[in-house]
Amino acid sequence: MIYLTRRAEFSASHYYHNPDFSPEENRRIFGKCNNPHGHGHNYTLEVTVAGEVNPDTGMVLNITDLKKLLESEVLEAMDHKFLNKEVAAFAKRIPTTENIAIEIWNRLAPKLTFGKLHRIRVYESPDLYVDYYGD
Repeated sequence: MIYLTRRAEFSASHYYHNPDFSPEENRRIFGKCNNPHGHGHNYTLEVTVAGEVNPDTGMVLNITDLKKLLESEVLEAMDHKFLNKEVAAFAKRIPTTENIAIEIWNRLAPKLTFGKLHRIRVYESPDLYVDYYGD
């Protein structure tokens, strides 16, 4: 089994807010991240695909195909967006790094026609990242 990872970067803003919590509870739990005007991050995304090497091509997949899939399914939807307001998946779900990783998995896994999605890694900052391996 070969694991191939493609990296991409995107910038987005968001805020953390649970409508079931009181304003005080939101501020206590989420702190500065509860600012309704949001704050931004420069995210780094790593998408790892697992598969066997195709003997005809010598590749698990054509990395150009993976790049196009990332651009159409993730970057066009999330890059330079206010996630809470511009990405439907986050209208009712808090766009934490964990939920962003799950959403990216959900966007890519059904459309991947080569290999199998193995891992989504989202860096919120150089020293904080989330790994998601699906269910």
